Amino acid sequence: MRREHLERAGFWGLRLVTYLIVAVVGYILFDVIRHGLPVMSWEFVTGFPRRSGAEGGILPAIVGTLCLSAGTIAAALPLGIGAAVYLSEYARQGRFTRLVRLAVVTLAGVPSIVFGLFGLGLFVIFLDFGASILAGSLTLACMVLPTIVVASEEALQAVPKGLREASLALGATKWQTIRTNVLPYAVSGMITGSILAIGRAAGETAPILLTVAAFYLPQLPKSVFDQVMALPYHLYVLATQHPEAEKVLPMQYGTAFVLLVLVLGMSLGAVLLRLHYRKRYRW
Repeated sequence: MRREHLERAGFWGLRLVTYLIVAVVGYILFDVIRHGLPVMSWEFVTGFPRRSGAEGGILPAIVGTLCLSAGTIAAALPLGIGAAVYLSEYARQGRFTRLVRLAVVTLAGVPSIVFGLFGLGLFVIFLDFGASILAGSLTLACMVLPTIVVASEEALQAVPKGLREASLALGATKWQTIRTNVLPYAVSGMITGSILAIGRAAGETAPILLTVAAFYLPQLPKSVFDQVMALPYHLYVLATQHPEAEKVLPMQYGTAFVLLVLVLGMSLGAVLLRLHYRKRYRW
């Protein structure tokens, strides 16, 4: 009887914690939407900043964030998916492979500022890319790469072995089996995990702080070697370092709202892609 009471108390404790987390996140979203939505206007979204970001729009920050996200996708997706295919399908499952997996999982938990310092040393200084879109995108790609590898490998391992064995028994090569009987069934999980990781990268401040972001640039980038503004860094400076903190409060909420829409848009895209591929490939 006492054991049943303890289990029931544990159940209600976990339920309460879950509701509390949902309530806190819901309140934050409600607060950003309530104060950010009235700031939205055509001039705010398509205009250039004025008076050190206290007035005007945030178009350079939106374009900079999109450029960094596109660069991160271009660099991280092929490397992450390729590494996952090798670890899952080709690598001999032994002590060394387990060590590599442990290193990848450990890297996924490294603080983002460490990746920022790594990007500053390698891409900005050693490779002489300077503070640029290229250096920032590669730094963000290094940060999300472990997450993409882990998510992609789990999606590959979820495909039943019977599909591989049937294909090999019919005379297909190893690569033909992977390309036609494994990847199509794993692609929904791979894309979902990858886009969610890149959505997280779009909202990161620490890695781009040292490698690419500028607070005030009233112009759009012309090449991958240009410095850019980015929404998370713009929001960070407005909230912590602007001399007119109270006056720029609406700009803070407007920037946070646009960043929220951008990240939620990526997450929605991941969900739609997952539903599309799940409907197309079933086993």
